[in-house]
Amino acid sequence: MKKTYMGVRLRKMRMERGMSQIATAQALGLSPSYLNQLEQNQRPLTVSVLLKISSVLGVDIQQFSEDEEARLVAGMREALADAPEPVSLEEIKEVASQMPAMGRAMMALYRRTLAAAEQIENMSATVGDDRAGGAPVAAMPFERVRDFFFAHQNYFDAVDRAAEVLATQASSSGSPLTDWLTQRLRQQHGVRVLATDDVAHGKRDFDAGGRTLRLSAALDAGQQAFQLGTQLALLEIGGLIDALTGVAPFTEDVASRQLARVGLANYFAGALLLPYGSFLQAAEALRYDIELLGQRFGVGFETACHRLSTLQRPGTPGIPFFFVRVDRAGNISKRQSATHFHFSRTGGTCPLWTVYEAFGQPGRILPQIARMPDGRSYLWIARAVSRGERGYGAPRKTFSIGLGCDIRHAPRMVYTKGLDLADPEAATPIGMGCKVCERAQCPQRAFPFIGRPLDVDVNQSRFSPYAAADT
Repeated sequence: MKKTYMGVRLRKMRMERGMSQIATAQALGLSPSYLNQLEQNQRPLTVSVLLKISSVLGVDIQQFSEDEEARLVAGMREALADAPEPVSLEEIKEVASQMPAMGRAMMALYRRTLAAAEQIENMSATVGDDRAGGAPVAAMPFERVRDFFFAHQNYFDAVDRAAEVLATQASSSGSPLTDWLTQRLRQQHGVRVLATDDVAHGKRDFDAGGRTLRLSAALDAGQQAFQLGTQLALLEIGGLIDALTGVAPFTEDVASRQLARVGLANYFAGALLLPYGSFLQAAEALRYDIELLGQRFGVGFETACHRLSTLQRPGTPGIPFFFVRVDRAGNISKRQSATHFHFSRTGGTCPLWTVYEAFGQPGRILPQIARMPDGRSYLWIARAVSRGERGYGAPRKTFSIGLGCDIRHAPRMVYTKGLDLADPEAATPIGMGCKVCERAQCPQRAFPFIGRPLDVDVNQSRFSPYAAADT
């Protein structure tokens, strides 16, 4: 285990509870001198002490998580990228580990600054336009929902377990899942399920007044089950979904709340098709071979990857994955994470990331060991997927699906075959986005690093298009 020094945080928790150092030491079964050394960062926190802190002080042990610290470091690096005076990575790590509240406050101020900049840009674009309202630019509904899922580490225990109970009932019936769901909707909720070729109805169209659910006839069995499960969630655990979404900022934004409700209903449907216990057991037995998992459970590559990113049940977690769906233009339309991986919201993503290579090799799963500027390495796999209407000339949607995890979890996956996880040179150096990536020698750089001034020399032509001046 990496040595963890978090004395400032420990001392703050003790003082928040009005406990003296002696009283806390007695409660934890430690000597006062040992606790004093912990608080002075003269000794690292051990696993046993962390468990005692969790039990005695009622503290979520995740507050001492390296993943949470790494997430905070990544956010602070972006927030301080254009600071007047460069801030070293070591200083940022110190703040993240010892004074996380200050780090979070810094990130909140940074987000507020970004929002103000967006508002100014919006106002400048509408100067002279009588239709311009002048209302402040708020976070988009999808951004609020994404942050909501991120705050819950992409796992909702009550929703997941409710879906697992129904999955068990469906399995014991012996009927195909689509038939069982259709019957349950009819018997429990008085809803008729009809197939339709009318594209105007989309994939799923529920008429609450007529108690009729129309599903597109173009959907395969797995897609039908997913849409049936989504509708069943809205009808059967609507109260639970309402409780989860009845909090700020959803109480002030109807669109965000409705989008969050759909997101949780989709989460339920995924957990119904891929019940936690059996899916995790199969994933471990198959060494997380996504194609084999898809075959066993009758789902597509994207659905299997998405479900893998949600397996964080306390006591029986799977690998903490991060999941992304990217188009050819670099737009990330889905981003779910059970852990700390972070990409910049400004300046795009990294062209050296394997998710972009996947577009050139459709149908193939491409593994990549990637190393971030802070030295942390990850295993990524990516594959391009397409879907859409059938027939010649019909429009198709193409995405690259990426699934990644910290390199320490990589040996549990089949995709490490032929990879040398111990060789630091085997990793591809990538970044969070050109504007916040300080790699000086990257030939793929599209923008200068905004944390340092440019070094422009008319007498030199470098391999990297933008050179940063030494500071």
